[in-house]
Amino acid sequence: FWVNLIKNPNFVFDIHKSNIVDSCLSVVAQTFMDSCSTSDHRLGKDSPSSKLLYAKDIPAYRDWVERYYRDIREMSSISDQDMNTMLAEESRLHTTEFNTNCALHELYLYAVKYKNNSL
Repeated sequence: FWVNLIKNPNFVFDIHKSNIVDSCLSVVAQTFMDSCSTSDHRLGKDSPSSKLLYAKDIPAYRDWVERYYRDIREMSSISDQDMNTMLAEESRLHTTEFNTNCALHELYLYAVKYKNNSL
């Protein structure tokens, strides 16, 4: 999920991604994947430059990832009732922040703007 968002911010944001930005995001996404991988990758002179660029940093990043999941595993669990109560409260706190009519209007404007492009 996160690699997809890192590599393709245009999925979430209305932006154009130039070729150089795409290349840079590919390196960041590859580093993220390598950091979260449990297997060691042997690097050599034929390895892609995207893997070699941050190769020395990967062990530290893996330690961070392992610590993150260990901390989650060691957290005390909460009951379904407590979770539902918390989610209901969050929902209540943000009910006025989303205007459904405004969102539908924006979707309508987008559809009208691009309706002939799909033909």
